Amino acid sequence: MDAKYEALFTPWKVGNVEIKNRIVMCPMGGTSLFGWFELTGCGFDKEAAKLFLERANNNVGLIIPGIAPLRDTFWGKWLWQNPKMFEELKVFMDEIHKTGAKLFIQLTAGMGRSWAITELVGPLHKNKFTRALIKPILDTSHELASPSAQPARWAPDIECPEMTVEQIHEIIEAFAKTAKLCKDAGVDGVEVHAVHEGYLLDQFAIEFFNKRTDEYGGSFENRYRFAAEVVKAIKESCGDDFPVSLRYSVESKLKGFAEGIVPGDDAPEMGRDMAESERAAKYLQDAGYDMLNADNGTYDSWYWAHPPMYMPQNCNLEDVAHIKKFVDIPVVCAGRMEPDVAAEAIAEGKIDGMGVARQFLADPEWITKLIEDRLEDIKPCICCHSGCFNFSSSKGHYNTQDLTDTMGLARCALNAETMQSKKHYIAPAKKIKNVAVIGGGIGGMESAIVCAKRGHKVTLYEKSDNLGGVFIAAAAPSFKEKDRDLIAWYNREIRKYPIEVKLNTEVKDIASLGADEIIIATGSTPNRIPVPGVEKSIQAIDFLLGKQEVGENVTIIGGGLTGCEIAYELYLQGKKPTIVEMMDDLICTPGICLANTSFLRDFFKANNVPVHLETGVKEIKDGCVIAAGKDGVPFEIPADSVILSTGYRSAPLAPKAKNVHIVGDAEKVGNLRSVIWGAWDIC
Repeated sequence: MDAKYEALFTPWKVGNVEIKNRIVMCPMGGTSLFGWFELTGCGFDKEAAKLFLERANNNVGLIIPGIAPLRDTFWGKWLWQNPKMFEELKVFMDEIHKTGAKLFIQLTAGMGRSWAITELVGPLHKNKFTRALIKPILDTSHELASPSAQPARWAPDIECPEMTVEQIHEIIEAFAKTAKLCKDAGVDGVEVHAVHEGYLLDQFAIEFFNKRTDEYGGSFENRYRFAAEVVKAIKESCGDDFPVSLRYSVESKLKGFAEGIVPGDDAPEMGRDMAESERAAKYLQDAGYDMLNADNGTYDSWYWAHPPMYMPQNCNLEDVAHIKKFVDIPVVCAGRMEPDVAAEAIAEGKIDGMGVARQFLADPEWITKLIEDRLEDIKPCICCHSGCFNFSSSKGHYNTQDLTDTMGLARCALNAETMQSKKHYIAPAKKIKNVAVIGGGIGGMESAIVCAKRGHKVTLYEKSDNLGGVFIAAAAPSFKEKDRDLIAWYNREIRKYPIEVKLNTEVKDIASLGADEIIIATGSTPNRIPVPGVEKSIQAIDFLLGKQEVGENVTIIGGGLTGCEIAYELYLQGKKPTIVEMMDDLICTPGICLANTSFLRDFFKANNVPVHLETGVKEIKDGCVIAAGKDGVPFEIPADSVILSTGYRSAPLAPKAKNVHIVGDAEKVGNLRSVIWGAWDIC
């Protein structure tokens, strides 16, 4: 192992519990050991248990599973009322401890205004009759209960009810009872969720959300009282030596309702600022918390707690390192952390542990590979959120995430096996076949690797002189360094298997290949809008590949994800982008995480990037674009260059047949998740 990582592998203590190294697997929604989405009541989640045991066997120091709701979302049963789960947990903890890892259970007080109310549930809640009808199954008023009456984050037309003091006391009691059951099951500690990310306890702590006039609102002590009483109750039930961590946001990065402060924006902090955080961290430590598991943000600035690729690496380190100066307990920092940077910060005493989450989904063996100096073998997380947490929303819409996704969080777009081991796994082929894969993009490479792992004889055909396909263009922006790492990973990985790769080979007749099975992964082609002067525009892919230069003022036609990423890249280059979009919001496609989309929306707003919504292009001229809004009145947008980002259409080489299979965008235009998972479904 490289000496620069040595600090990561030193032991440390949280309370009296010694942890073998400084790498913490942070909690992720969907990885709760008590089940994430159980209509029939929470049950011990064997898939999550398998996930954690595999990571524990690969050298993680401390594991913190995803939130365990104290009260079941469906049917309203309290977690402590289900002793069978804790019996199963005890058996599992014995297995975890054999690996040398430690595990804390994260318990949540709830979401309050941040409950991701969906398009399906929203109308049921808004109607008094249906709300009462579904209450025995799903008590939406309880789930949305907040410190004060206020709009829901995901549904501003729905008002969250004010939580009663009786409900607060019920939650505190449930924390104590559940923590005791965890301790008796052999769990090493618990983490309280959370004065963090704008969840319920954080809403009580932040004056912007808490307008109460009783003992749980108003003064600093009153606003932090709920969180303080929780840890005191746990300690009274479990003893002072039982570790209690707190998930904690140093700063809220809150600009206003549903609007965050992006890096570089000097807007005033409307939530917890650093001055209050210095006081709060010490106050919470003195109340009894043994560790702060820290980053930044709320659901209004979600990109701080769930940083997309647009956020800087180690984006929370400076703030978390600052807050450590005010406490004596260990402090863990999360947020696109790099191992070498984290190791240096630990060695210098700036933080005590490195928090990592999504990288554990992309590659369960990444710590082992780091120890063995096999960094090039680590499959990188690209911060896309497509598989793990794709809660999505746009103007006028609640959480538009598909129900099956809600039920299956913490999967991974890049690793089809993660949390899907019953569906996606490598089974040796019963009959060895000759497999031809046409197209060397991500879909083609994934197909070739999976087939080769199963024992098939694979030939991969690519008409260009390199592998990567359209993803080479997608990975071109400066902030896509992890995407470029992924392409490099595939190019190395494919050489590990007996796959014959034929570059500069265009297949025109699939029958001539003589293959038993043919996989077509020829991707898609860009759409071209029928407007006068369209020939003066540049296709997005040509811009991304550097085939055509652009001027100072650039109009991007299309405000989907690609168009917005191009506008962001142009701004970073010092250009002046303008976005024209026919929909009523940017990036309206379901399945793209709000953490990603809200960053781009907030960034453009904070930096005065012109965005014309509900606007169509009438003509492209030399030096300008003629557009018209809802009123139909034409107006002129100055443009030295025009980039067309109006989507793609599938371009399969041949239709499906008995032995002809179509993968990825050649079948249906999607994203890396649909490409990779689709390859596994076929291969």
